[in-house]
Amino acid sequence: MLYKVPLVLTPQPEGGFTVTSPVLPELVTEGDSVEEALSNAKDALVAVIELYEESGRALPASVQQDEQAGPLWLETLIQTVA
Repeated sequence: MLYKVPLVLTPQPEGGFTVTSPVLPELVTEGDSVEEALSNAKDALVAVIELYEESGRALPASVQQDEQAGPLWLETLIQTVA
């Protein structure tokens, strides 16, 4: 199953990033780098999905994506060496 989850990466004064999602308030994680934060967000999403399943709640419809429905809109962060 594919999921489209908007993420907010907030830089922290001590370094690293906190990751949250405006559509899944239960999703909160962090990482020392963007790459680590996004990797941790994937793990956090798995935990949030389990939480929703255990509590009998449905995920927001905008989060679940049908792989067979056609093109997917994907935004990602790409860092280049300047």
